[in-house]
Order: sequence, then structure tokens, then C-alpha cells
Amino acid sequence: MRYTDIAIIGGGLSGSTAAAMLGRAGISTVLIDPHESYPADFRVEKLSGHEQVERFLKTGIAESVLGRATFAGENWIARFGRLLDKAPSRQFNILYDSLVNAVRDEIPATVERVCAKALAVETSPERQKITLANDETISARLVVLANGLNVGLRHQLGIARKVISACHSISIGFDVMPAGRNSFDFPALTYFSERPSDRTPYISLFPVGTRMRANLFVYRSFDDPWLRELRRAPAETLDATLPRLKRITGAFDIPGELKVRPVDLYVNDPRGQPGIVLVGDAFATSCPVAGTGCDKVFTDVERLCNVYIPQWLSSDGMNAAKIAGFYADPVKQACDQWSAAKAFDFRSVSIATSPYWTAQRWARFIAWSAQGLLRPLGGAFHLEPNFLGHSSSSSSSSSSSRSSSSSSSSLSSSA
Repeated sequence: MRYTDIAIIGGGLSGSTAAAMLGRAGISTVLIDPHESYPADFRVEKLSGHEQVERFLKTGIAESVLGRATFAGENWIARFGRLLDKAPSRQFNILYDSLVNAVRDEIPATVERVCAKALAVETSPERQKITLANDETISARLVVLANGLNVGLRHQLGIARKVISACHSISIGFDVMPAGRNSFDFPALTYFSERPSDRTPYISLFPVGTRMRANLFVYRSFDDPWLRELRRAPAETLDATLPRLKRITGAFDIPGELKVRPVDLYVNDPRGQPGIVLVGDAFATSCPVAGTGCDKVFTDVERLCNVYIPQWLSSDGMNAAKIAGFYADPVKQACDQWSAAKAFDFRSVSIATSPYWTAQRWARFIAWSAQGLLRPLGGAFHLEPNFLGHSSSSSSSSSSSRSSSSSSSSLSSSA
């Protein structure tokens, strides 16, 4: 049996970031994940915006990791086939597996890494026991459950899940290539929906290395015939959905396969569980359309590793009352609430047809147009991205920003 203070189950973005932070702090840590190198996975494909990058910087590993990303300092904003603004951007584009593996490279050698699947967890107010598929067992003071969408261990522990919105959105990722020319005119592009009936909030195009990547987001059921048509004839289906997109992009081809990821919004309830804490998607999911997933991950991990774990280890035991402080943390709660609100607001402003949401769509269109016209005058006029409805995985509400500042973090994702 191995003994450690912290055992992290799951080596995705949240688990690997936590391992790097705890290892750098000199805390005895074991990272458990079945993959020696993180495999290809369609999730986060870019980090962008001041708030999101700042949240990442608080982990202490961001500078090295972001050095491996493709930087885009400008993002074009368009709708109705019209270019509205060439907005300055702080956008770092990197595929999820490359992002996670870059984070893993920041994990100190003092952190033990076990390449195995965790089969069972037994918790208590003192020590926790983890049984692995390789017949090993690990004894830890605290288990950090960071295994994303996997439900097996949570079911075993009796942690209830509340589904807030089933198939809230669907993310679609693919490469695009300019037809008949060497490159696109734009460095990066966000093109917003033309009609609410299309159920398509926007498409984002951005460079990753020498490739131009596209993330398309839709509000549809997973059995919608539109998705079958998109898989069968992607270029034609996209052209029918956003008919004026090519006025901005020019003609393009879609080589290779499409990656499709539906997202349920849910929250797990770990209250009353001693010895284990949930972070990232293991605690609650977010909507890739709103681009808040990385904000939630970095907030969870930063608060847990910088504030709570050092406090918890300084006294005996790991009871549920002690762990409850993490879930009640005001910075974490503000980020979670902002992320949930933005998921539903973005859906409404994209597809709702009431007079209020119709007015909201036109207000955003007018605001982007005004900002684009005034930007050449010197940038004296500036509108907050959250008001404008831009979803570059970065905007945050003023309350979340205040909470982050006081705590002295789309991917989009896109996923």
C-alpha cells in the first residue's frame, strides 16, 4: 500500500493542474490516471480573455503552458455577413490533449504518477483507501476526485447528481481550409447566428499551429436530423445554416472528420462525504457556448490548492464539515453562479423569440457595430464583452470579476 497526503483521481485539466500546484508546494501527492500521455479528446480548444488567463496565472503554471499555444491578438466579430469589429484579443489556442500534456510537464518529479484506473474508493473522517485496477491500494488523507464526466466512483460513493438541463448544447469541432488560396484574411473570427430558428449561437474560427480550427455550437437534441445532415454533408449544411458566413471567410473546405459533443448541465451533491472533494466537471458541468469551463476549473483548483488543502492538512482528520468550507467558498460560488447564469442567458439571447430577447440581440449587434466604428478613433469608447454578448470563453460578470480580484482565473471550449 502506498501512503500519501493527497490522492488525485483523474489526470485531465483539473487533476493535472492540481498535481502540479500541490507538487510545487511540497505536498505529498499521487496522481492516478490510466493514460501515461493524455489521449486526443474534444473539449477545450482555446483559452482567451483577460479574466480567464488571469485565473490560470494564479495556478503558477500558466506561463510555461501558454507558451505552447498559438496566440491570436485580434478576433474579428461578424454577423449578417457584415464585419462589425476587429477586436483586440488575448486568445491562446491549443487542443485539449496538448493543453493537458503541457500541464503534466509542469508536475514536479516528487509527485508520484500511477498509470492505472481507480476501481473503488472507501472514505472515512481519517484516511481514505483507493483500490486500483493493477491490484495496488493507496491510502491518502484526502482524495481529490477530478475524473470529469465519469460516473462510476460517484455512484459507488452515493453522490447524487441533479440534471439542470439535459443536452443543453452541442459542440462541433472540425478543421477548415481556404479554397483556392493559401490563407484566410482574418487572424481569428467569431460569427454570430443570423436567425434564432437556426438554433446556432455562433461559430468560432481560430488558428492552432498551421491549422484553422472551427468550433460550431448549436442548441438541438442529439437525435436532430440536422446533425445527421451535418455529418453527411458538412460544408453544405453549414452554408444553409449560416448563408452569409462566406462573405467574411471566403470559400472554404472541411477536410477530415467532425467531433460532436453534447453537454448536459448537472451538479453533483457531495455534501456529507468525508475525505473526498470534487473539482471541475466531477462537481458540476458548464456550457461550452458560454466558454466558462476553464474559468470554473482554474477557480476550483486555485482555491482548493492555495487555500483549503494547506489548511486541512494542518489539523487532524478530514471530516465532511471541514471539506464543506471549499464548496461554500465565496469566490468559487460566485464563479459557479456566473457560469450557470451565462449558460442560460446565452441560450435565450441566441434562440428565444420574445420581444425582450429580440431587443437584446439587436442591442448587441448595434453595440458591436458602434465599437467597431469607434475603435479606429483611438479606443476611447469601450463596451464590456459581457454586455455585447461575445463568448470568447473569457467574459465574466462584474460580480465574478470583483470576487476574483478580492481573492488575490472556451475554452471556449469549446469545448
